[in-house]
Amino acid sequence: MSVPGCVFCEIIDGTRPAAVVASDDAAVAFLDARPVFKGHTLVVPRAHIATLTDLPVVDLGPYFATVQRLARAVEAGLEADGTFVAMNNKVSQSVAHLHTHVVPRRRKDGLRGFFWPRVPYASDAERDDFAARIRAAVSDA
Repeated sequence: MSVPGCVFCEIIDGTRPAAVVASDDAAVAFLDARPVFKGHTLVVPRAHIATLTDLPVVDLGPYFATVQRLARAVEAGLEADGTFVAMNNKVSQSVAHLHTHVVPRRRKDGLRGFFWPRVPYASDAERDDFAARIRAAVSDA
């Protein structure tokens, strides 16, 4: 179910451009337009679900299996030391559609607590290169 005016529903429907890195029956994953670090990926359920508490129990496993697969792919595809996986519910949730952040991490990368700097892509080509690297690693994750 898609909700008119929802940015993430538009990405899922293909009516809004995004650097999609993975898609399955449970979720769609794409690069964040304002990344904390390059390769910062959002995983969203296909159905318009506002928060984690709204996600039906039957969908938890498939959704988080996709999140787990993307965490592996971001780490492998970007040769990151690890990932930071997080979500907001209502407070600080910039889009009212459940989404999980998968942020590549490197030792001493400067990320402290919840003060997230934003590191924009230098160009669409650079963004597309990061998306391609993660996309290539998804099938191995």
